[in-house]
Amino acid sequence: MASLLGEKLFEISGQGPAPSKDFYNFVITRNEVILNMWTISLRRENKFRPPKMQKSTFPHFLLDKELQDEVSRVFGEKILDYSLSLCQGNYDYLDRLQDDLLLKIISFLQLKDRFVLAQLSKRFKMLCNSEKFWELIVKNDCPNYNPELEDLAKAMGWKITYFTFFHDGLYVPVKFQTQIQFRIYDKN
Repeated sequence: MASLLGEKLFEISGQGPAPSKDFYNFVITRNEVILNMWTISLRRENKFRPPKMQKSTFPHFLLDKELQDEVSRVFGEKILDYSLSLCQGNYDYLDRLQDDLLLKIISFLQLKDRFVLAQLSKRFKMLCNSEKFWELIVKNDCPNYNPELEDLAKAMGWKITYFTFFHDGLYVPVKFQTQIQFRIYDKN
């Protein structure tokens, strides 16, 4: 599982809370936490000010309340909690998997479980609603799928094709598929 972890475990950037215009970058690598800050100001004394960088090892970050407060102030409590979790060695491996691999894993779930999974996060919602996912479902899970349906599915969309022809074990015979296909092309 360690091979799934890149050098950067987490990175986020953004502007500090109002009224500040300062820019922040927060990075967690495999062994340290880095907070960079660029002062953005029209004042002459800040014109050539170099960025500030705070580096800390995981054990030090877990004890450094000042750095934790700064991360919380700029990026919010959820980012701080996630950062503390990473520093304690609690990695989210599922989040690090490639989309193609996740699509393959999701395709083994029952339909109702796919809908529940889609509510878990934005990423799973995007994956569970993607055309690539529904194409995989139709081609691999629908016993009456034939390649003649591919043009129809591309025109209608794979998700609509699934619910039109294959949901609940129902299958529309080929002669009706052709009629539906003509209706769809007439609308375009």
